[in-house]
Amino acid sequence: MSRIAQWLETLGLSEYATVFATNRIDLSVLPDLSDQDLKELGIPLGDRRRLMRAIAQLSSQPTESATHGAERRQVTLMFCDLVGSTALSGRLDPEDLREVIGAYHRCCAATVERAAGFVAKYMGDGVLVYFGYPHAQEDDAERAVQAALALTKAVPELVTPAGVPLEVRIGIATGLVIVGDLIGHGQAQERGVVGETPNLAARLQGIALPGGVVIAESTRRLIGNLFEVEDLGPQELKGIAGPVGAWAVRRALTSSSRFEALHGGTLIALAGRQPEAETLTECWRRAATGTGQLALLGGEPGIGKSRLVAELCQRVAAGPHRLLRHFCSPQHTASAFHPVIGELERDTPESPLLADLRGVADGANMLTPAQRRQRTMEALVGRMEALAQADPVLLIFEDAHWADPSSLEFLGRVAARLSGLRAMLVVTFRPEFVPPWSAQVTLTLGRLSAESANAMIDRVAGGRSVPAELRRRIVERADGIPLFVQEMTRAALEADTQSVPASLQASLQARLDRLGEAREVAQLGAAIGREFSRALIAAAWTKGAAALDTALDRLLTAGLLFRQGPGYLFNHALVQDAAYASLLRE
Repeated sequence: MSRIAQWLETLGLSEYATVFATNRIDLSVLPDLSDQDLKELGIPLGDRRRLMRAIAQLSSQPTESATHGAERRQVTLMFCDLVGSTALSGRLDPEDLREVIGAYHRCCAATVERAAGFVAKYMGDGVLVYFGYPHAQEDDAERAVQAALALTKAVPELVTPAGVPLEVRIGIATGLVIVGDLIGHGQAQERGVVGETPNLAARLQGIALPGGVVIAESTRRLIGNLFEVEDLGPQELKGIAGPVGAWAVRRALTSSSRFEALHGGTLIALAGRQPEAETLTECWRRAATGTGQLALLGGEPGIGKSRLVAELCQRVAAGPHRLLRHFCSPQHTASAFHPVIGELERDTPESPLLADLRGVADGANMLTPAQRRQRTMEALVGRMEALAQADPVLLIFEDAHWADPSSLEFLGRVAARLSGLRAMLVVTFRPEFVPPWSAQVTLTLGRLSAESANAMIDRVAGGRSVPAELRRRIVERADGIPLFVQEMTRAALEADTQSVPASLQASLQARLDRLGEAREVAQLGAAIGREFSRALIAAAWTKGAAALDTALDRLLTAGLLFRQGPGYLFNHALVQDAAYASLLRE
C-alpha cells in the first residue's frame, strides 16, 4: 500500500491514500478500476478523470512483476505504417512533418491503449504494438483487430499540415515469441521480441492496401466470425518460408451470440449437462404460463455456461417466444448500458429508446444524470413488460461479472418485476461475481465426468479416430472443463503439438498475469509438477517467507491452486502447463 501512496503523491492526489488503503486498493487492482468505482469512493469528477488517465498510462507500461526477464508468450503483434510518408517528407517543412508524425503517433497510442495494447516501439512512420504483453487479455487477438479497424478510421480524421487525409496500412499476426529482453541503452532501451511472428506481421502490413488491415491465419482462427474477412489466398512473403494464408478484415460483425461467433456457428451436441438443461427447460415452461422466473447460472471459465444457454435457446425456439440476448464485454465494464445497447441495436435499431440509451451513455442530453437514469430504467423495464404481453420473453444476460453498474441496476429492476409476467431471465457469471438477487433456480456447473469428456471427444472428432492414449491424455489434462476438452481435441486432430492449444493460451496467460508477484511462484510450482510442497518451493524462492505465503494465498484465492495435504495442487493441468511453458528452456 505504501507504493500506491507514493503513486498518488506523484499525481498530487495524496489525500486519497487513506481511501485507497481502507478499500484495499493496491497497484494490482488499479487496472480494473472504473470511473463508477472511483465515484463510489467519493472522488470528485475532475480528480476521477486525472486518476483514469494516470491508470491508463500505468497500464500501458510493463510492470516490474511483468518484466522481470525474458519469457515465452503467445503475443498478437500489430505493425502499423503511415502511407505516403516519404512523399510527405519531400514536400513538407521538417517542422510540419514533425507535427504530422506526432499527431499520428498520439492517435496510435490513444487507440491502442483503449484496447489494452502496448506500444512497444515507434520507428519513424511505423508503430509496433503488442497485444498479450506485458499483460494478456482473454481476447487479445480480437482487441488487436478492433484497434486496427479503429485506427483506419481515426487517422484519416486527424487535422494536420499534410493538406490531405492521412492513411495507414496494418498487418497483424499471432504466435509464440520470446519477449522481455532489455535491448538498447538509455532512452533507446526497449523490451525486444524475437520469433517469426514480428516478421510475419511486418510482411502482411506490406501487402495491405491503404486504409486496409491484413491478418495472418493464426489470428484469423482466434477471432472466429466476429469480423467480416476476405480470404486473400496463399501469399509468398519475403523472408517467410512457403506460402502463408492472409485475410483482409473489412468490418466488425454484430453477432447474435459471441459464443457462437467464436465457435464457428456450429455447436457440438451437449455432453453431460442433460439434468441442467432439463431444469432450465422446466423453468421456461413455468415462465411461459405467467410465473416469471429468474435462473442464475454460475461456474468457472470454460465450464459450459454459454453452451447450456445456447441449448435452452434451441429448445425455446420450438414455440412462441421473444428472445432478448445481452452480452457483457471485458472491454466495456465502464460503458453505461453496453450490453443493453447491443441488444437493442440487433433487435430494434431505429427505436427512440436506443437513441435515449446512447444519450445516457454519452451524457448528451439536457436532463440531470439522475433523471436520465430513472427515465431510461423505466423505459427498458416497460419495454420488457410490453413484449411479455404479446409472447413469452426469454432474457439472456451473459457474463454479468463484466457488467457495467447501469446494466446491473437494470437487471435488478427486471428481477423485481418478473412476478406474474410471462418472462424468464437467465444470468450467467463467473465465481468472482456474487448475484444480489433471489432466484427460483440457481445452478453452479461442475466439471464433466470422464465418461462425458470421452463423449465430447467423440462429438468433436466427428467420426475421426482418436487413439486411446491420446484420448486418455486429453481427459486427464482437460480436468473436466468442456472448453479444454474441445480445444485440446481439435488441436490434436490438427496435429498442433503445443502443450497448450493456441485458442486457450491468452485465457490462461491472462489468469497468470493478474497474479502480480504470485505469478513467479506459479512458475516455480509448475517447474516442480502438478503438486508441490511448501518446503520445496521455499527452497527455490529468494524473496522471503512472508512474500511466499502472500503469493500462495493469492494463488489459492484466485482458484489456481488447491491445498493438497501439506502441499498444493494446480487447479488445472493446463494452468500448470501455461505457467511452465512461459519459462525459457535455460
